[in-house]
Amino acid sequence: MKISGVDNLLAEMRAAIAVAQGGALPKDTEGATGATDFASVLKSSLDSVAQVQNHAEAMQRAFVMGDDKVSLSDVMIDMQKANISFQTTVQVRNKVIAAYNDIMNMQV
Repeated sequence: MKISGVDNLLAEMRAAIAVAQGGALPKDTEGATGATDFASVLKSSLDSVAQVQNHAEAMQRAFVMGDDKVSLSDVMIDMQKANISFQTTVQVRNKVIAAYNDIMNMQV
């Protein structure tokens, strides 16, 4: 995920907190909230994970087929990158679900 996407997400969260507390939107977050929404950031990060996994699979297939341009170390590195990105996605999903459960269990 890009840093600008994280900054926009933080700005949206701060704006949502301000609105939930009964206040108006802060002046510095009004322009940032329209730039990127959570769904597009989530979709782009999931697309990048899928792209890394597809590349690792293509490298693995090329190595198995005997392509001289692909070394075993490159295949293993790409597979580990795909694994790490997938595990990161799973952990982020777990944190989002835990945060959702915490919010739903709050007493209002």
